[in-house]
Amino acid sequence: MAYNEQLAERIEQILKEKNIVYYTKKMFGGLCIMVDDKMCLGIIKEELMARIGPDAYPEALQKEYCKEMNFTGRSMKGYVYIEPDGLDMDEELDYWIQKCLDFNPFAKASKKSTKK
Repeated sequence: MAYNEQLAERIEQILKEKNIVYYTKKMFGGLCIMVDDKMCLGIIKEELMARIGPDAYPEALQKEYCKEMNFTGRSMKGYVYIEPDGLDMDEELDYWIQKCLDFNPFAKASKKSTKK
């Protein structure tokens, strides 16, 4: 198991309750949830990866169980990891999902591959 499948089910349930159109992609050895063809959030092992944007980033880092995302050895502003203890309650998970959904309209989509 490369990512927490129970967490994935919880996320999908919340997105369905919010009537959000999404799809999933396996990326980074984990699962990425795409909204409007943009990376919105994901799961890496047991942690939630949240794309919350640079404006929400400093405040988010003040929250317990939230830490900077440094997937490549340097921090990625606008992305955070939330440790499993910060996701125990559905309200906590919903908070982070909503942060990601709030930023999604402002996020840039990745360039499409031009493979032939």
